Amino acid sequence: MPQSPPPAQPSRLPLPGGGNAPLLLAMLVFLVTSLVTFSAWTSARLTAEAQLLRTFDYRTRDMVFSIGRRMAVYEQVLRGARGYLRGSVELDRSAWAEYYGLQRLDQSFPGMEALGIATIIPPARLAAHQAAIRRQGHPDYAVHPDGPRNMYTSITHIEPFGGRNLRAFGFDMYSEPVRRAAMERARDSGLAALSGKVVLVQEGVNHAGAGATQAGTLMYLPVYRAGQLAGTVEQRRKAIVGWVYAPFRMHDLMRGLGGAHSTDLDIEIHDGEPAGGATLLYRSPNASAHKGRLRASAQIVPGGRTWTITMRSSAALEDSLDTTRPRLVALTGIGLSFLLSLVVWLLASERRRALQLAQGMTLELRQSHDQVASEQKRIQVILENAPDAFVAVDAAGRITDWNAQASRLFGWSAAQAIGRDVRELLPEDRRAAFGAGFEDYARGGDCAMLGAPTELLVVDREGRRIPAEVTVAQLTTAEGFGATAFVRDIRQRKEAEAREQQRQQGLDEARQALARAQKLEAVGKLTGGVAHDFNNILHIISANVQLILRADSSHRKRLLSILDAVERGSKLAGQLLAFARRQPLHPLEVQVDQLLERMDSLVLRAAGDQITLEKRVPPEPWPVLVDPNQLENVLLNLVINARDAMEGNGRIVLELSNVHVENDALLAPGDYVTVAVADTGHGMPQDVIERAFEPFFTTKPEGKGTGLGLSMAHGFARQSGGDIRLSSQPGKGTTVTIYLPRHMAAAQVAATH
Repeated sequence: MPQSPPPAQPSRLPLPGGGNAPLLLAMLVFLVTSLVTFSAWTSARLTAEAQLLRTFDYRTRDMVFSIGRRMAVYEQVLRGARGYLRGSVELDRSAWAEYYGLQRLDQSFPGMEALGIATIIPPARLAAHQAAIRRQGHPDYAVHPDGPRNMYTSITHIEPFGGRNLRAFGFDMYSEPVRRAAMERARDSGLAALSGKVVLVQEGVNHAGAGATQAGTLMYLPVYRAGQLAGTVEQRRKAIVGWVYAPFRMHDLMRGLGGAHSTDLDIEIHDGEPAGGATLLYRSPNASAHKGRLRASAQIVPGGRTWTITMRSSAALEDSLDTTRPRLVALTGIGLSFLLSLVVWLLASERRRALQLAQGMTLELRQSHDQVASEQKRIQVILENAPDAFVAVDAAGRITDWNAQASRLFGWSAAQAIGRDVRELLPEDRRAAFGAGFEDYARGGDCAMLGAPTELLVVDREGRRIPAEVTVAQLTTAEGFGATAFVRDIRQRKEAEAREQQRQQGLDEARQALARAQKLEAVGKLTGGVAHDFNNILHIISANVQLILRADSSHRKRLLSILDAVERGSKLAGQLLAFARRQPLHPLEVQVDQLLERMDSLVLRAAGDQITLEKRVPPEPWPVLVDPNQLENVLLNLVINARDAMEGNGRIVLELSNVHVENDALLAPGDYVTVAVADTGHGMPQDVIERAFEPFFTTKPEGKGTGLGLSMAHGFARQSGGDIRLSSQPGKGTTVTIYLPRHMAAAQVAATH
């Protein structure tokens, strides 16, 4: 077989001789390494620009999401307010103010100028409406602007009720076309509707110049009359009684949106498609002065209204472009290129070895650079996208690494945090002990927190304490032992645990209250049956004794003694029947404040001269439907109990209140009048409170009481449709509160007049 030719040997350049060959070879090496350096510099620069582009893309998407989420939250606020109204805009202004205060809207929802109610007023009722509002303490109130219209609306409730919001009080928003379009859209759809660009009434006359006036917009949510159909557009138009709404000043709305990175973008928001100043709702302060390199646009539809959001990279974001690393790559490459060229020139007589050395050094340089860059990028991506805050500390206790989640948790940027003492992340009362423990750890590397997660308190930049779960790992350095820590914010978990504990506590209290009520109900049924039969026996005895008295008077004294015992037994049976809620009542409409006035002298005599008696009555207490004689008897017994608890010296407070009960285990939802009798006596422990309403239970000495006073009060309250509650602590007195249902017939008659 023919033999194959031997493999071709690589051509070899002749060894350099004299002349300019060593210099040319060194220049060639310098050129090659310079090209490699240029390639590495270009790669580093493109990587930095790609990072800037990714950051800009993330910031724009986050900003669009944040704006949409904030407007959705404001819509939920309006839905909560509409639910609170329950199909009626006829609401006391103080109740609206209390709702606004409980929601803490002025603290939790920046940009929301106010929360108000716009009420529909038929033209025929305009004068009566204005007169009614003026009688409520607003003599200058008037629906404005003036002029005849087919329908009027008026801002009748607005909170906070002060400052520039007073300019909106009485304003007819339906008279202005832009606002009217949004109100009609909300009315016909039943959904939240956002208006176009407007100047809010709150802006008033701007003396500071047109530049200080902010663009505004309003969000409306319709309120339909309770119990009326609203399934079609025609039904909704008939059922509408008003709107809940919120005005927004755009600069206030956007303030702080974006958090610590709010300065990374220059933003413009237009109502619909951009058309110059006519559609401009918001522009960042520096948007006109700086034309960013990067630009993005998006549209959102809050409240059925299209907003166009245009975003450009700000000078601050562009200044974050990493130019240090490309510069370092270029300087390092140029230096190594020069050194390699010098080595090649010095070793020109041994060309092969010099070329191999240069090639090896160049390859090692590229591999080292790529490996370092890849490792740094991998670690950076992992840390920046970690769900927990990452903090690295050297042996001196100084922060050396800090990720984005740490910035969000503690409030410092990486540039601000690196170099700080790690003790600044702990409460002041823990810093000294931590410092001493960390010094021991830095020397020996022994720490109880290593490995397993540990719960402790950290503080952010503002000094707010944050419960956190910290996982610590050891980091060996030349100076000693440092540490890396992942810090997880567990506030939501702690809040959930606290809410669950409160819920369980509330359930336990409700179960205990229900068990006590069921126990009293069972005792009451038994007591009622016994008392009823006992009362029948007493009637028979009484009738026979009276017949004997008529026929034979020789034993009159003994017969009268028997009758007296029968009367006491009858009274006892009546008290037991009152507890069992089987006592016949004669309910009448009663004004409790007037009943208390009639009882003044009786109560004063019962209390005694050493007792200070105080009455607290609301301006317009509601009427109740109860047996007035039984109510007087109950109140008198409660005053006597309070007097005995204070041993004849102290203060008794009789307090009436109008309350609304919504979620109660023993009371039906509705309006109630409460009558509270409070004393400054020695109070009762919990075991006594749990048995206080049981018949014949008493803590008084023998002969000082029957133990039926509170039992009668309990039976009377439950038979009247209400309830009775005890609140007491040893040494802090006792308060007995009776809940009586409001008599609605009188309230309805008053409303018709």
